[in-house]
Amino acid sequence: MTKTIAVNKSASYEYFIEEKYETGIVLEGSEVKSLRQGKVSLGESFCELRGGEIYLKNMHIALYDKSGAFSTRESRRDRKLLLHRREISRIVGKVNEKGYTLIPLRLYFKDALIKAEIALCKGKHTYDKKRSIAERDAKREADRVVKQIFR
Repeated sequence: MTKTIAVNKSASYEYFIEEKYETGIVLEGSEVKSLRQGKVSLGESFCELRGGEIYLKNMHIALYDKSGAFSTRESRRDRKLLLHRREISRIVGKVNEKGYTLIPLRLYFKDALIKAEIALCKGKHTYDKKRSIAERDAKREADRVVKQIFR
């Protein structure tokens, strides 16, 4: 059973999503409690390759209010993502190609564990973004017409 904690809504608008990966994430106890309350933002976050490992950068997890003096960490620190070695080497090969980047799509609970879904993406141009907006509007209008017919 999975429960979504946070979603990066702008990712599908800004990027073409090529491949998705499920990763574990290294967190502290107070961060987990803050995530259970839903106090997280994936808005400006991205992934960075460093020393054969992948880190999630710029993800904001609010400080847990009941932790007192025990939570001295900053809210936007780098967090290590847990992947198999061959997955990391495949991602490194793709990211070194032109135009690929690694973006977090969502955070969710999988049983008792917190997982991050990251995606290998290519950036969209302005005309691609306009086309995706037009397609979304056309789909919305078609759904509206179908709903009117079956009333």
